[in-house]
Amino acid sequence: MTPPTPGATATAAGPRLAEGRGPLSAAVADALRSGGPPAYATGSVLKADPWEEDLQLALYLLYELHYRGFDGVDDEREWDPDLLRLRQALETRFLHALRTELSDAPRSRSVEEAFAPLLVEPVDLSGSLSHRLETDGELWQLREYAALRSLYHLKEADPHAWVIPRLTGRAKAAMAAIEYDEFGAGRADRIHAELFAALMTDLGLDPAYGRYLDRAPAPLLATVNLMSLFGLHRALRGALVGHFACVEITSSPGSRRLAKAMRRCGAGPAAEHFYAEHVEADAVHEQVVRHEVIAGLLADEPDLEADIAFGCAATVLLEDRLATHIGEAWDQGRSALRSPLPAQAGPATESHGRRT
Repeated sequence: MTPPTPGATATAAGPRLAEGRGPLSAAVADALRSGGPPAYATGSVLKADPWEEDLQLALYLLYELHYRGFDGVDDEREWDPDLLRLRQALETRFLHALRTELSDAPRSRSVEEAFAPLLVEPVDLSGSLSHRLETDGELWQLREYAALRSLYHLKEADPHAWVIPRLTGRAKAAMAAIEYDEFGAGRADRIHAELFAALMTDLGLDPAYGRYLDRAPAPLLATVNLMSLFGLHRALRGALVGHFACVEITSSPGSRRLAKAMRRCGAGPAAEHFYAEHVEADAVHEQVVRHEVIAGLLADEPDLEADIAFGCAATVLLEDRLATHIGEAWDQGRSALRSPLPAQAGPATESHGRRT
């Protein structure tokens, strides 16, 4: 076991460490529990399917060390060289898979070409998950959707904040302004992650950070890992801006539909408010991120245009994969989670911090 670093602390308030789902994620989980290095075969990374649960969970666990860590895991493990070495190998596999999937898009693709399709509401919304929930979604489906999205929304804006010190001038100022709004404009109760926690409470879900990790399937983990991948690498700052812009551009129409879905199903005022808040806020953010953040970044670093386009395309790819996974599960009458949620209960039954 690695000797503890003097003055090191173990996170007491972090989420519970998930169980592994294959050799790589089990190696990471075991290493975090024991304090030792991860035991894995180098070839297992190359053989791992980049889209499946083992690799995606292993990467998620390693990334989470840079957020809130895990209950009982030494905070110093964030910069453990053995864990970082494995993380780099997993990231390389994931990034290669993303670029391979998007190989039809030319490297020189412009920002305008990347974002143009997102600026127009599609005539056919039959493949839209938010449209499905708006028109005929049931309360149990809204609860599943919220449980899935909690891994993203309870750290909403956190990975995007990492890009601020990597920007300058106009882009930096605009990005800081948007993030200030995302973090509640100085009010803790207005932080968007807190608004989502209130949504979860309305739906009878546990709002504890990371609570539903064990139930999260690979397509969901990949969407969260993407923003962590982009956020933690300065070399991918353009891709992170592309990811952020894609989220802001597509958020307002989807949020409008989801607010209607929450209202129609009687999900509760906080559940409806979270999405209603994003209709107006993200419409404003979209303009700022396009005309100030992206334009300012390209004025400073025009060579990053292809990276911004890649970040947008990768976001669309993974969001479409997740929507397909959820839609197919619901079409077959089964849960989109790895294990179904318990029947709806109030906070007194499925309380904050409870782990089953």
